[in-house]
Amino acid sequence: MQVLPEGFALPPLPYLLALVVGLAAVGYAFYRRRPALTDRHVLALAPWMVTGSALHVAYALGVLPAVVDPLMGTPSVYLTVGVVAGGVWVVADALNWPVPTALAVTGVVAAIPAVGLPVSAALAAGSFSPFWSTVALVVSLVLAAVAWTALKTIRPETTVTHWAGALAVFGHTLDGVSTAVGLDVLSFGERTPLSRLIFEFAAELPTADIIGTGWLFVLVKLLLAGFVVSIMADYVREEPSEGLLLLTLVAAVGLGPGVHNLILFAVA
Repeated sequence: MQVLPEGFALPPLPYLLALVVGLAAVGYAFYRRRPALTDRHVLALAPWMVTGSALHVAYALGVLPAVVDPLMGTPSVYLTVGVVAGGVWVVADALNWPVPTALAVTGVVAAIPAVGLPVSAALAAGSFSPFWSTVALVVSLVLAAVAWTALKTIRPETTVTHWAGALAVFGHTLDGVSTAVGLDVLSFGERTPLSRLIFEFAAELPTADIIGTGWLFVLVKLLLAGFVVSIMADYVREEPSEGLLLLTLVAAVGLGPGVHNLILFAVA
């Protein structure tokens, strides 16, 4: 039985060693400095998540320079972006700069050319079509706002997660909605085995011919995100830095694939 997503492969050894060294260096710097972590830091990392997603699409399209191409596959792109963003964080903290601002600004600066690569390639090929990506984004924003409001009403203690919790809910909503659009509307395939099982189960339901199979995946993602943020609330209250760090990972594994889908649908 397949467990890992399709396309999962480690980079060549020299690149892998460079990533290991980079991660070790950033990790050691964090261990020594123990920088503060707030919900504003988590939100400021969102542009870096967008950067990673865009670079992975550029990798899939084959439009990256050969020297960096091996760093943008799966899972290399997550590690690469983590090293760079972590390095920015450490440097900003060492220089006593406002870290959330530094992360957000550098993340946006990195995201612009990263998104521009696949978009430019699509424009040149005449294949740029952002309609369904825009629809998925708007629907995700609405659903996430409703879900976040409902979660705070049902479990008021989740408000302690602030922007980190909201970003996690939005990220997984975007992943769910964009994946559903990709399969039900655009006939894209699903690379993640567990997600594929949910779609296969939904295809066996009587509702499949009426409303498609994506609705179940969206529902699962909404419930999962709400559940995780809810149980993380106490942890964030008791151990803010560790709790918010975990919420950052939760947000990243939702927002990253979701943004990847939006860009891929628009350019492919």
